[in-house]
Amino acid sequence: MSEHSGDSFITMAAHALAQGDPLGALARIALHDDAPSLALRGIAMAQLGDFARAKALLRRATHAFGPKEAIARSKCVVAEAEIALASRDLNWPAKRLDMARALLEKHGDRANAAHARNIDIRRQLLLGRLDDVEAALAGIDPSPYSPLLKTIHELITAGVALRRLQTKRARSALTRAERAARQAGIPALLAEVESAALALSTPAARLIRRGRERPLLLEEVAALLASEAFVVDACRHAVCDANATVSLAGRPVLFTLARLLGEAWPGDVPRNVLIARAFRTKFADDTHRVRLRVEMGRLRKLLQTLAEVRATTQGFALVPSRAREVVVLARPIEEKHGEVLALLADGETWSSSALALALGASQRTVQRALESLAHSGKVQSFGHGRSRRWGLPPLPGFTTTLLLLTSPPGG
Repeated sequence: MSEHSGDSFITMAAHALAQGDPLGALARIALHDDAPSLALRGIAMAQLGDFARAKALLRRATHAFGPKEAIARSKCVVAEAEIALASRDLNWPAKRLDMARALLEKHGDRANAAHARNIDIRRQLLLGRLDDVEAALAGIDPSPYSPLLKTIHELITAGVALRRLQTKRARSALTRAERAARQAGIPALLAEVESAALALSTPAARLIRRGRERPLLLEEVAALLASEAFVVDACRHAVCDANATVSLAGRPVLFTLARLLGEAWPGDVPRNVLIARAFRTKFADDTHRVRLRVEMGRLRKLLQTLAEVRATTQGFALVPSRAREVVVLARPIEEKHGEVLALLADGETWSSSALALALGASQRTVQRALESLAHSGKVQSFGHGRSRRWGLPPLPGFTTTLLLLTSPPGG
């Protein structure tokens, strides 16, 4: 086969990948072991979900490209970083991506440099570093981007807005993302936009008011938090009204007491119920009653600008200072290890170390949670040792698409 014919196959394979057709790409280069073909085969395997094989092929491609082919090697690094993102390997060395992006920018490959920047920003978003993500987005003008890159930029913008409960901004960004995805003509990309948009049309929380419950959309959650109500927020472990917020994160006993008082409002909660629920004991004695008074004193001090914690004949009651009503905002489904399940609900497989990073918890704590969830059949694992990944059992729907290199690695 002539060199020109080989280049033609590589170009056709790259075009097939850009259109989201990994099988079409493999049909053209499956038997080729030159560096560009190895790289494109790696991307194709990643699109097919075989991340382990994809990483191996890309590493072979990186070594196969000579020292003088720095741009091609950098593109392989970008592809590796994207596979790490898709497989939720959040410990992948970010410095390698920074160096690759800098080299691509230096040589005028703005498309792949922007692609690398998007990968890094999406990683920050997964880790919940919203301030860093917003700072990065503020320095980007997406107008010269290709439709594919514009789609990803808008998905990131929407992701930040959703986490900030800025639903109008999120809706606008998703509309722009859909428009760009249709221009790109990549079905998997459009599916990712549609999947992200579901966050605006599915219940995000439950409202508990005077003993009754109803689901809330994200837009309704934002409106509730901006209202005049006194809200016991079980999603963020905080209490708030329109003027102030008091965080009780890291103080589970105080938050449990606040929630019990919020659910019982305008009534009170008997002391024996508070002791049983907050201290997790069926048998209350004088030491528990003393501890309850101490903890109520701490809660009263923390909430003094928002509400009064008033002792009654039977127990305690919550009396808001400004708000006319008290409500509890709870997660849509509450169960043990719910935060782990919430992250796995994105449809991707995560390592325990990545989950620990995203949750700000120890890896051992996360591992125990995963083992408990696996025992009850709520999660499943894939692989062994350091390559072990965790995900939810298969469900109908779309998974996050792997973005593509915008040109052949050797081009």
